[in-house]
Amino acid sequence: MKRYTFSNLSEDSQRFTAALFHLLSSLAETFVFIYMGFDIAMERQSWSHIGFIFFSVIFILVARAANVFSCAFLVNLVRPPQRQISRQYQQALWYSGLRGAMAFALALQSVHDLPDGHGQTILSATISIVVLTVLLIGGSTSTMLEALHVVGDGNEGRRPSSLEDQENYEGNNNAGNIELGSEEGTSTTSKFKLKLQEIQKNTPSLAALDRNYLTPFFTSQNGDSDDDEHGPNREPRRSNEL
Repeated sequence: MKRYTFSNLSEDSQRFTAALFHLLSSLAETFVFIYMGFDIAMERQSWSHIGFIFFSVIFILVARAANVFSCAFLVNLVRPPQRQISRQYQQALWYSGLRGAMAFALALQSVHDLPDGHGQTILSATISIVVLTVLLIGGSTSTMLEALHVVGDGNEGRRPSSLEDQENYEGNNNAGNIELGSEEGTSTTSKFKLKLQEIQKNTPSLAALDRNYLTPFFTSQNGDSDDDEHGPNREPRRSNEL
């Protein structure tokens, strides 16, 4: 709700709220890592199934790749060229997916729910995955993003900065995309892509819904109220009239 509630606050309240939530998130993250560190040292582990741990890491990486690349492919079918998720961004999404607190909490509960030491095996596998992703992948994420030109000097991609810009991209490119799709051929993929683009063209944009209804409803128009109450030839209204 930050998009709608943040503008309802004064500047001092905005700064205080941002700092407060940043502090709370840092404290929560610190507590999770301290708790995990104590648990690794004190909880009984089961390292007799190294193969299970190894294949768990492999399957998680494969599953995340299937999730990210397939969803990005479907999204790109209905997006104009300026808003498509590039291959570099897809690789960054796949690489930077960390598994941590939620998986650890579920694995810790499995120690008590599963019999015959299966819970310890799952906990050991989960701890291994968390440590691997946080230390190895998390520590090298910034380097990988720079190598993929997602951040840094090589990031020259131009992306819409707001929902209104996204809607303008859609409006300016939908017709051209449909014409391009009709020239690609009569294959099943081309027909499917053309159908999705036609549905997108005929569906009201979420940006228009947000601009016309959600933002005016949730955001107080302080400037308009001040102009109405303190016009050039008007005196401020009394509180009972408000």
